[in-house]
Amino acid sequence: MKKIKIYTTPYCPFCIRAKKLLKSKNVLLEEIDLSEKPEKFEEMVSKSNGARTVPQIFINETHIGDCDFIHELDNKGELDKILGIK
Repeated sequence: MKKIKIYTTPYCPFCIRAKKLLKSKNVLLEEIDLSEKPEKFEEMVSKSNGARTVPQIFINETHIGDCDFIHELDNKGELDKILGIK
């Protein structure tokens, strides 16, 4: 099973949208809420090559992107393959 990690904040509509899409795929995800763990912000920025906005999504420690990008992948039929579910 692929390890999915998403950095979020609770008040971010893009985070909510990204989590909804990932949960609709019935995959387990590790959510890192930056409002509860602000010390993880620099970790996210470092791992995402400088991205400073949430959400940032990683699969098996590989940076996938943000909410718009995973929806784009899904629309192209590529997200399921990346997630290893089809």
